[in-house]
Amino acid sequence: MEMRSLDRSTLGPENGFSQLLKPWPALNSPFKGAWCVVAPGTSTTRHAHPDYEIFIAMTGEATLSSEGEEITFRQGDIVHFPPHTDHQVINDGAEEFQMYAVWWDQETAGRFLERHDGQDGDRDGQEG
Repeated sequence: MEMRSLDRSTLGPENGFSQLLKPWPALNSPFKGAWCVVAPGTSTTRHAHPDYEIFIAMTGEATLSSEGEEITFRQGDIVHFPPHTDHQVINDGAEEFQMYAVWWDQETAGRFLERHDGQDGDRDGQEG
């Protein structure tokens, strides 16, 4: 088991105040993820990318803006963005908004399978 704790000193302005928690050497996963903190009165950068993405609201409340639509996003909500869908998180409230973002694409999934096949080979005493 290996645990990584939230280190607020690593939070930075990459697409809006996130700490990248994947990858690290011991973790093999078909996705990448980030803990994101959006301070009161701020927002993430509006952006789109070729990845699939899921946001999971952890604390607070914010507004999600995507493709000309705005919805309230609060603790317990989960949203999915297909590839190339623009999105932005806006925190007009008085408290921090925290969420976890998970994203993946075919290349990320392929690298996962390559690493997984290599690990299986090592365990079985065979080359992967």
